[in-house]
Amino acid sequence: MTADQGAAVPSTDPRSPLPDPADIRHRIAAAAGAALLAAGLILVMFVLPAEFGVDPLGTGARVGLLDLGLTGQQVQALEQAAASGEAGQAALIAPQERAFQTETVEFTVGPREGMEYKYRLDQGEALLFSWRTPTPVAYEFHAEPDGAPRGYAQTYEKNQASQASGTLTAPFSGIHGWYWENLSDQTITVTLTTAGYYNLAHEFRANAPVKNKVFQ
Repeated sequence: MTADQGAAVPSTDPRSPLPDPADIRHRIAAAAGAALLAAGLILVMFVLPAEFGVDPLGTGARVGLLDLGLTGQQVQALEQAAASGEAGQAALIAPQERAFQTETVEFTVGPREGMEYKYRLDQGEALLFSWRTPTPVAYEFHAEPDGAPRGYAQTYEKNQASQASGTLTAPFSGIHGWYWENLSDQTITVTLTTAGYYNLAHEFRANAPVKNKVFQ
């Protein structure tokens, strides 16, 4: 027998079975399904925590991707706020030609009596304040805009308390301050501490002339 006679020759028998088309489709579908499953697992386990801060399986937190996603969301929110102008409004700077003022004043208020104390502020100027009384009083934090009708006031806050603190940025030019009413049968003292760019203050009491204070 020669070498050519002993070599294996591919079968050319037309009767050899061909691959089943259904089997081929099944294998392709199985491979596609496995690929989709793998992609879905990658999405849920890694992409969602890292990109969107969503971690349904907890894998993002375990491998440190969740914090990355949350940080990304915060950065995106800040960038969107800056683009829309919100950050610019929050960071508004209002230059002043004069130094800010500070004062601590005390007012004596008789039983069932009331009084007002207000500062002159231009639009955009800030007023930091803190006041206290020994017993709760009825108070109203309000302002009278320049050019408003006589007797008109815009209320910021109205309540009963023995202390309050905060910051006011004047929405308009005018006088801004408080009315305190002593609800008790004893004389009390209102202690007020403020800081701001005011240059004038007014003290109002019933049946008494207005007291004006000028700040240099």
